[in-house]
Amino acid sequence: MCGICGILNLTASPPVDENILLRMTECIAHRGPDEQGIYCQPMVGLGSRRLSIIDLAGGKQPITNETGSMWIVFNGEIYNYKELRLFLERKGHQFRTQTDTETILHLYEELGLESIQHLSGIFAFTIWDATKQEAIIARDQTGIKPLYYTQTNNQLIFGSELKVLLANPHIQREIDLVSLNEYLTFEYVPSPRTILRNIYRLEPGHYLQYNSNGLHIKQYWNVSFARSESRPPVNWRDYTEGLYDTLNQAVRQELVSDVPVGVLLSGGLDSSTIAALMVELYPGTVESFSIGFEEASFDESGYARTVANHLGTKHNELILTSKMAAEMVPSITDEFLDEPFGDSSLIPTYLLSKFARKKVKVVLGGDGSDELFAGYPTLAAHRLIEYYERLVPWYIRANIAPRTLDVLPVSFNNISFDFRMRRFLAGRGVPLQARHHRWLGSFIDAEKADLLQDWLKPVLRNTYTQAYLHAKECDARLPLNQILYNDMKMYLENDILYKVDRASMAASLEVRVPFLNRKVINFATSLPIGLKLHRLTGKYILKKAMAHAIPSKIINRPKKGFNMPVAQWLTSELRELTLDMLSESRIEKQELFKYGYVKQLLDQHFSHKRDNRKLLWTLLIFQLWHNKYIK
Repeated sequence: MCGICGILNLTASPPVDENILLRMTECIAHRGPDEQGIYCQPMVGLGSRRLSIIDLAGGKQPITNETGSMWIVFNGEIYNYKELRLFLERKGHQFRTQTDTETILHLYEELGLESIQHLSGIFAFTIWDATKQEAIIARDQTGIKPLYYTQTNNQLIFGSELKVLLANPHIQREIDLVSLNEYLTFEYVPSPRTILRNIYRLEPGHYLQYNSNGLHIKQYWNVSFARSESRPPVNWRDYTEGLYDTLNQAVRQELVSDVPVGVLLSGGLDSSTIAALMVELYPGTVESFSIGFEEASFDESGYARTVANHLGTKHNELILTSKMAAEMVPSITDEFLDEPFGDSSLIPTYLLSKFARKKVKVVLGGDGSDELFAGYPTLAAHRLIEYYERLVPWYIRANIAPRTLDVLPVSFNNISFDFRMRRFLAGRGVPLQARHHRWLGSFIDAEKADLLQDWLKPVLRNTYTQAYLHAKECDARLPLNQILYNDMKMYLENDILYKVDRASMAASLEVRVPFLNRKVINFATSLPIGLKLHRLTGKYILKKAMAHAIPSKIINRPKKGFNMPVAQWLTSELRELTLDMLSESRIEKQELFKYGYVKQLLDQHFSHKRDNRKLLWTLLIFQLWHNKYIK
C-alpha cells in the first residue's frame, strides 16, 4: 500500500521540476512511511511513498522493467499476483522482486491495456512507457483506491490525494460552484468532479491514456445488475452455500501479506461475517479492533465483544470520549482532510485506525455489503413510502403529518424518532433517485435556496444530475436495483470508500474490503433482488448464509450505522469552534452563504427546537476546509 504522484510533460518544456516532485511526494508520507522513491526525467516524474506489505526488503518504487523502458508507481494490493506471475514467467519475463507491483508492469508488457481486466485487487497505478512516450493511469473497479489529476502549464499532474496536487505551485485553487452545491446536499462531491475547478478524480473502472494525441479516458469495467432480473423464481436455500463459499474464497485471497493482518469489528453483520471467515482461515490468533462511545445510544461496543468472544479473537477496544473527538475536529483538515467531507464517522474511523495500527499494518473490513446485499434502511423506506402515499389519506399527509412533526420533542440521540420521521417525510413526492439522496444527505434544495447567496445561483445545475446520469446508464429495470447501482457509483465510492481510505491511510493502515472482491461482486450482482431485500428485511441471503457462524442476536439486530453524537457535541464541546467558524465575519467575507439563515440554524439547534446536526456539521467541515485551503 502506498501513495503515488507524478508530473508528465510530453514536450519537456519546461522540464519536470524535481523539487516540486519531492514536495508532492512528501505530502503523502503518511500513506507510505516506510520508503520514499522518485524517478525524474525531463518528460516524466514519478513519486512514491511505500507502506511495505509484500516483499518488505525488495519492493521499493518506482519499479522498472528489464530494459528500463517502462516504469510504474502503484498504490494498492493485487491479490492474484502470484498466479499472474507464474503465467508471466512461462512467457519469459524476468523478475527482480517478489512484489505485486512488478507483476502489473510485466503483465502490461505482455497484454497491453487488456492487462487491467486481469487484476483482482485494490489499485491505482501509473505506467510510463518511454518507447511510446505514453502514460497509462488506472483505478480499480469500485474505487477503493483514489486518483486525482489535472492539466496545467502543459503538464498532466496526478496523485493519491488532492493536497498532493495543491503542493504544485502551478495549480489554481478556485472553488467549483457546482461541486459546492453538490457537497451541501450529498456531504461529498461526486466523481469525477472535486471541490476545485479543473481538478478531477479518475472514476472507478476507468483508465486514462496520455500521449501526443492528448488525454483520453475510457471505461474498462462496469457493474451490472441486469443478470439478476432474468432469473427464474428461487429459494434462498439454493444460494446460501454458494455465497458462503464465495466469501470464503475472497477472504482467503485477501489475507495475502508478509505482515500480520487484523480485522475491524463493529459488531454488525458485515464485519462479523468477515471476522468469522477470517478466524477459519488465518494461521494464528486473529486480532480484532473496535471503538465505542460514552453516549449510550451511539455505543455498539457490547455487540463487538459478543462476536469476539463467540469467535475467539484477541479483542482490542477503544472507547471514544467527547473530549477526544472535540480536540481532534479543529485540526482535521491539518491532519488529513483536504476536501470538504460531511460524514462525521470519518473521525471515529481515523481514531480506530490509529488504534489498530499500534498492532498491525493490515486489517480487513466489512464495507461494501450494504450496496451489494441491500442493507441500508433507506431501501426498505422506498417501499414504505409507496404504501404511505397509497394508503394514507391526502388530508392527513398534507396537513396533519406536518403539524405532528412540529410538536414532536426533539432528541439528539442516535437516529431518534423525530429525526427519522422528518427524513422519511422529506422523501414525499420526490423522484426515486433524488429521494434516496435526500434521505442519506444533508441540505435539500429549499434549504439551499435560503443558504446560498443570490449571485451564484444562476450557475448551479440540478443537484441530482449525477444521480440521474447513473440511473440512465444502469442496465437494470427494477427500481431497487437501480438504487443499488446508484449507491455503488456515488455513496460507496465517494463516501464510504473515501472515508475508509483517508482515515486509515492517515494512520498508515491498509484496509482491505473482501465484500468488494471481484468474486463476491460477480456473485452478488447475479442474485434476485428478493434474496437481498425480502419484504422489509435487508441482506436477507447474507443473514441466512451466516446463521450458523454468527450469534442470532447479531444476525437479527437492526442496522445502526457508524455515527457520532454530533448533535450533542455541537452544543457542548464543539460549540465555541462552531460559533467561530460560522461567525458573521467569516460568512460575510466568503460571500457564499447568507449569515441570517446560518444563524437561524444555530439558534434552532442550540435551543433544542430543531435537530440541525447534519446541516451544521456539513457547514462546519466546509468552513474548516476553506480556512485551511482557500483563505
